Amino acid sequence: MAAMTSRIVYSTGLGSLCPNCRRPVRECVCPKGAPGAVRAAGVRVGRETQGRAGRGVTTVRGLALPEADIQALATRLKKRCGAGGTVQGGVIEIQGDHRDVVVAELIKLGWSAKKSGG
Repeated sequence: MAAMTSRIVYSTGLGSLCPNCRRPVRECVCPKGAPGAVRAAGVRVGRETQGRAGRGVTTVRGLALPEADIQALATRLKKRCGAGGTVQGGVIEIQGDHRDVVVAELIKLGWSAKKSGG
């Protein structure tokens, strides 16, 4: 007997599904460039000092990912920058000014990342 694969054969109300993440296309979280990826907004990488006693942090906003995936991406970016950081409200904060490194890493991962601010 052949092995059965789990897949949705028919569903009402969902519309078309992404072939990668198996979510409705309007809720797809696949990186840009992957088959089935639908991503309108880009990722913005900026620098903030407000409320931090003059110390700057690099912020990454606009990630359409579940919280666990944002945590994993934050860990990867912190290791790449050699700095500490956190995730607060879906925004990755990395200690120090690492905008160029973060943008390059996100582009390498398939995201459309841009520096924001001055």
